[in-house]
Amino acid sequence: MIALASVACGKKGPPLPPLVRLPVPPEIRADRRGSTVELAVVVPGANADGTRPANISRVEVYALTGSPAFTEADLLKHGTRVASLEVKSPRDPNETVEPGEPPEDVEPPSGSGLDQGAKTTVQDRLDAPALVPVDLDAGKPRRPTAPEPDGPLLGPSTAVPVRTYMGVGINTSGRKGRFSGRVAVSLAPAPPPPSSPTITYTETRITVAWTPSAPAAAAPNPDDMVLPARPLGPLRPPLAYNVYDSTAGTLLTTTPVTEPRYVDSRIIWGQERCYVVRAVERAGPLSVESDAQPAQCGRLRATMQIFASLADARTASWSSSSVLPASTDSSDAPATRIA
Repeated sequence: MIALASVACGKKGPPLPPLVRLPVPPEIRADRRGSTVELAVVVPGANADGTRPANISRVEVYALTGSPAFTEADLLKHGTRVASLEVKSPRDPNETVEPGEPPEDVEPPSGSGLDQGAKTTVQDRLDAPALVPVDLDAGKPRRPTAPEPDGPLLGPSTAVPVRTYMGVGINTSGRKGRFSGRVAVSLAPAPPPPSSPTITYTETRITVAWTPSAPAAAAPNPDDMVLPARPLGPLRPPLAYNVYDSTAGTLLTTTPVTEPRYVDSRIIWGQERCYVVRAVERAGPLSVESDAQPAQCGRLRATMQIFASLADARTASWSSSSVLPASTDSSDAPATRIA
């Protein structure tokens, strides 16, 4: 028997499709402050396979008010595009470096947009249309529902509407990458703002104080013959406060404070300090901040009283007695008022 063996003739197979790189999802964070939602966006700097630079031309941010149980297709069809951020793109998306390789080996992205990996902020104004929930079942046939059985009279639903945000990177060919995780803000009424803060300081600390927010006034009863009623459902939680350094745009309170004062130990003479205080109210797992009164600013100046207090402290520390007198403690030192 003669065994016949087939020999490869060297023909090439069909050409492989070109590799299409898509960017990783952007990072999105949402904070509700009064009638505005501030969105912190981190631009993608890599592709889904880990290579760099990212094949990206822009980042789009979408929002949808209503049930958070929606699909990405629902978001694109019924949601609102609140931002489209242009991003610097690579000249050749196929020229990339692997993870761990120096980025200097490839030409950097170019263009007039944001740098890859940059952080930026987008604001979404909560106007009347933004507060209206989207009906995802509009136009779909509805199944008949059985009549509800008789039972006790229930109050209105205490569910708080939410507005959900997602972001996505678009590559240079117009294809969308994976969407970011969902971030939601509560659309519950924002608490009233506190007063503008007053600022006093000693040689060791700055004290920021304010008048607490006034509780929301109850609606007047037009009929004096109607007895007052006790509201059903959970009571509104007590207010807390966040303190911001408005010059640097940073949050100073690691957790909201319940007392109407905050102590800042960052004393640098001659430097200006500006503070903003916002009330914070929890709405289930989410929180809502109030609007803010105008920032209160002042420059730290060492007065004669503070110089004298500092001199007393130095004299006490240099004397033979190793115990500082109680009068040199910052709580007893003379305070200078900024506002």
